[in-house]
Amino acid sequence: MHEKQIEIRWRDQDAYGHVNNAVYLTYLEEVRDEWLERALGDSGDAWGYVTARVAIDFRRELTQDDDAIVARLWLTRIGTSSVTTREEIVTVGGELAAEAEAVLVARDTETGRSRPLSDAERAALERELGGA
Repeated sequence: MHEKQIEIRWRDQDAYGHVNNAVYLTYLEEVRDEWLERALGDSGDAWGYVTARVAIDFRRELTQDDDAIVARLWLTRIGTSSVTTREEIVTVGGELAAEAEAVLVARDTETGRSRPLSDAERAALERELGGA
């Protein structure tokens, strides 16, 4: 599992004083990007991936009073050219605010199309499946 604490910024709120639903996706993107960079290290290009799918269930509203959240990510599946993650947003106190699943696809920078994971990427990601 990978975790990242993120401060709730004033600009994250909507007119009702709640963290806007689109911002939840930004929080998850932040933990996903950080995890991918750490997981791949020198084994691949963390920026050579695109998010192909995100499904999110909102469980609790967030407000400025929550101060910060913790975004969590687990790798759940490695495919031929993609990986699937399970993700959560929780308050610092541990209350579940959202849970999500994302699919990241390795992208060929020249063609813009998906590409198979390299052996080095696969090996690095397989270590993540083991709970690293």
